[in-house]
Amino acid sequence: MSWMKRAAWAAGIAAAVLAGGARAAGGDLPLLEAKVELGDRASLQRGAKLYVNYCAGCHSAQYLRFSQLGRDLGLTEDQVRANLMFATDKPGDPILATLSESDASAWFGQAPPDLSLTARSRGADWIYTYLMTFYRDEGRPFGANNLVFPDVAMPHVLVELQGVQVRKEAGGEDGHEPAARSAMELLELAESGSMSVAEYRRTVRDLVNFLVYLGEPAKLHRYTVGGWVLLFLLVFFVISRLLYKEYWKDVH
Repeated sequence: MSWMKRAAWAAGIAAAVLAGGARAAGGDLPLLEAKVELGDRASLQRGAKLYVNYCAGCHSAQYLRFSQLGRDLGLTEDQVRANLMFATDKPGDPILATLSESDASAWFGQAPPDLSLTARSRGADWIYTYLMTFYRDEGRPFGANNLVFPDVAMPHVLVELQGVQVRKEAGGEDGHEPAARSAMELLELAESGSMSVAEYRRTVRDLVNFLVYLGEPAKLHRYTVGGWVLLFLLVFFVISRLLYKEYWKDVH
């Protein structure tokens, strides 16, 4: 087999794997756009608060310590202690779930996954769509199902904020859902939560924003350093240009 055929064969395999991964992640359901912004520190702070209140009971984030979280998000140690540290009193501790693995396995069938790298493996849009598309399903153990992750074992922990959604009746002529319909076209709000639809969307974006930060905290520092590097290059270009003109002004 020539190298060109081998390259084509490898490319075909890679495309098939990526396509399979995309179908597994979202199926025929178009993902909603999360529109996260890591530069929005207030959003990250709100997302961190949501995480420790609604997620950290079951899900660990073992690769991030509270001390680093405070530094990255512009919080003092006292603020971190008062608002984020509910299961430990040591800022150097990682974010660990309060639910034990044995209890989690007994209640949910398996221990909830660590969320440190979920945003990197799933993507922000997948997480955002997942959190937006829980709906009532009395056939499930916790009374809820999900469009993106059918038969998920996780309960809808944000139901008090969003309210209860239900699936609309099948809209196709043959009784089946049309392909590639928007997630929000398939669901409707049956019972209101404590937030409006717009408020809940912003809240979920804050949480997803934090999860994206959680997947790669160093990205915040890269953004800061990158700005200074660009500024340095701009100043260096101006100085170099002036020196060039000065050295060559007498050369014709």
